[in-house]
Parts: sequence; C-alpha cells; structure tokens
Amino acid sequence: MGGFGNFALSFNVISILSGCMTLFLFGLNTGGPAVMVWGWAFVGLMVLCVGLALAEVTSAYPVSGALYFMASKLGGPRWGHYTAWFNLLGLLGGMAAGPYGSALFISAWLNLSFGFIPSPMKTFAIFAGLLLLLVVMNLFGVRLVSVLNSISVWWHLAGVAAIVIALVVVPDHHQSAGFVFREFANNTGWSNPWYVGLLGLLLAQYTFSGYDASAHLSEETLRAQTAAARGIVHSILWSWIVGFVLLAGLLYAIQDYNGTVNSPTGVPPAQIFLDALGRTAAEVLLLVVIIAQVFCANAGLASASRMIFAFSRDGALPFAQTWKRLNPRTKTPVNAVWLAVAVPLILAAPSLFSTTAYTAIATINVIGITPAYAIPIYLRLRAGRRFRPGPWQLGRWSKPIGLIAVIWVPLVTLLFCLPPVSPVTVDTFNYAPVALVGMLALAWVTWHWGPRHDIAPEYGTPRERDQMAEDVV
Repeated sequence: MGGFGNFALSFNVISILSGCMTLFLFGLNTGGPAVMVWGWAFVGLMVLCVGLALAEVTSAYPVSGALYFMASKLGGPRWGHYTAWFNLLGLLGGMAAGPYGSALFISAWLNLSFGFIPSPMKTFAIFAGLLLLLVVMNLFGVRLVSVLNSISVWWHLAGVAAIVIALVVVPDHHQSAGFVFREFANNTGWSNPWYVGLLGLLLAQYTFSGYDASAHLSEETLRAQTAAARGIVHSILWSWIVGFVLLAGLLYAIQDYNGTVNSPTGVPPAQIFLDALGRTAAEVLLLVVIIAQVFCANAGLASASRMIFAFSRDGALPFAQTWKRLNPRTKTPVNAVWLAVAVPLILAAPSLFSTTAYTAIATINVIGITPAYAIPIYLRLRAGRRFRPGPWQLGRWSKPIGLIAVIWVPLVTLLFCLPPVSPVTVDTFNYAPVALVGMLALAWVTWHWGPRHDIAPEYGTPRERDQMAEDVV
C-alpha cells in the first residue's frame, strides 16, 4: 500500500465514529459534557506527543513486529518479549471492544427500524456474526484491506460532516455553550469530582488507540520509513480535530439529558438523532456510523493479525508454527486472522452477565496497548546517542516530547485499573486488571519456560525492503 493507505489504516483503527460513539454513554455518566470536551482536547495533546515519539522510532525500525521489534533492538529480547504481550493484549482488547460496540449500535438500529428488542444474548450473537464478517473481509489479501481503508477515510469525514451539519441545521433547540463546556454530570456513585473527571478521560484515551497499525503494516507499505511515521502522526492529528467537532455537535444537539442517558435504544447517540432529527434521519445516520465502525474493525483485525503473525514468525508465541502460516495465493496469515477474532470472543463473554463489561473491555484495550507504546519511546531515550534515527525524526524536540509520553502512559494505565462505578459488586467489577495480570503471568511463563528466540532479526535494510515492494508492484 502507499502512504495514504498506511495513514488510512491508523485513522480507521482510531475511528472517531467508533470510539466516541460507543463510549458516549460512559462519558455522559462520568463527568458529562465538560469532561468529554476538555478531556478530548487534553488527552489528544498527550497522545499526539506519544505518537510523535513513536513515529520517530518507527522510522528507524519499519517492521511488522513494530513495537516489540523496536523494544528488542533498543533494549534486548526480554524488553521485546514483554512489549509484544502488552501490544497483543491491547490489540485483542480493541478487537473485542470495537466490534462489540458496533453490535450495540446495530441493535439500536434494528430497534428503530424493526422494533427489535435488544438483550445481552442477542447483542453477543450480533457481535459474533460481525467477527465472522470481518474474517471474510480480511482473507482476500492486503490489497482489499487497503482499498477499504482508503474508502473509509472519506466515509468517516463525510459521515462526521453530515452528522454535525444535520444536528446544527435541523433542530429548533440547541444547548448553550455553557452546557457543552461547563456542565458536569456524575452518575458513577463516587463522590469525588476529580476522581470522576479522571475516569471520564477513558472516552478519549480509548478512542486514541490503534495508531500503531501504520507500523504493523510497514512491510506492506512503500517507503515505509517515512510513510509509516507520517501515518501515525497524521492519523492522530486529524482524529483529534474531527473528533472534537463531532463531540461538540452531538452535545449541542441533546434535547433531553436524562432521556438521552436512559435511552430505550441503549445508545445515547441514537437517541440524540431521534430527538433532534426524527426517526428516518436517525436510522440513516445510525447506518452511516455502523458502516464506519465496521471499517474500523476491519482495519483493527488487519493490524492484530499482522502482530500475531510477526510474533509467531519470530517463534515467540505458543504454537507459532500454526499462526505464522500464510495463504499461498493471498499471502494473508489466515490462522492469525482466526486467532485475532477467537480471543476477543472470549474477552467479550462477560458482557452476557455484567452491566459494566463493555467499559472493562475498552479498558483492556487501553491498559494493554498504551504501555506498549511507551516502552520503545523510553528505550529510545535511554539509548541516547546510540539510537540511529531514520529519515523522519524530531531533532531537538525528541527528548522533551519523549519525556511527556513516558510520564503520561503510566498515569493513564494506573487510572484505568481503578473501579469506575460505586459500589463495587460482581456486576460492576472492573476485570481489566485481572486480564492484565493474566497477560503478565503468561508473558513471564513463556519467557522463562518457552523457547528462547531473538525476536529482532534483520529482515533486510529499509532500502532493500522498499525495493522488494517496488518489484512486487
């Protein structure tokens, strides 16, 4: 794929029409409009620092293993091994959270269009069917993935424009600027507003994840040393700008706050469309959002499967011989694609009995993948002059931006391990830390008792990889 296709992949994995929409209810309950808007602005700035620092390291090591390959080259095999497991947990958590959120929206659309009555079992069945559709879409090879991603960029931009313009022009009533930028709401059961406000940052931090997809597809990208780095930075920047417009447009158009929070559809954006625009327009715009979310999940599966393939190619994943096999015709890692949907199916199973399971699934994505971003950045800072940058670099800004990144990541990781709802019960328990501990235990076992491999072999120089890609084209 070219530079635009690489950018499109990360932009689509971030997917403001997925992350912002699916956690909109969480945002309304956990801080409300003020935290949603200002949290988006602040978190976006912090993530941009992380993305800039990560892009610099990506330019030096444009390999499918991405984060763990960088960590191995800069810190040694042990660093690479644990980074890989963090990265894998985050990507698989995202593959659970994204499609499950899409299933919630599909349920809401079916409710509006056909009187469908959502239930945990029905939503889970839609989720499983969506995963199967994504497998089929990913088995046709990277060319189709690239085409779909390019279409998805314009679909996202046009979709956001259509939603915001409709919500500005059609309704007779809009909320005030004071409501959008200062209204604080707390339906968590916790009394401390600072704690609640910090929890509310999850909406933005969850949305701003997955931009490492540009690095994971670097071996399938022309001139990856610059294209993959730019793909990371531009995907964050454009998502930051367009996402702010989307959130503000939705919040301005709320007609009834309590009615939106307690929407019978189970999806507040659907209720906003319904109250502000009417049933027909609501059905159309929901369909626009759903298609965008499917595009997002498709790009996410491409990224997760390449991570599994690369980790297995280096012999560091259990049953590596199975997961690294390629289809002889499409060169797609078929078994890795299947594994990348099987694990999310298991991760989402608690949604059948837990009222806060979706928040926990989204948290798994954040506390898995965010530390994986920081480790290569930290090791790059530690390496100092020993680090040999690629053609895309930050120059004298490298150190201060890198320091901001490695300070920010541990803070948000710890924050999202805390309970989001009080009182803490079996139904409201945040099981994301349990998944994190389980992942660390598995990483420790496989490091000490699994086969030892150098997971940062040389796959040719960047120039040689670019030439190979040109020859294929």
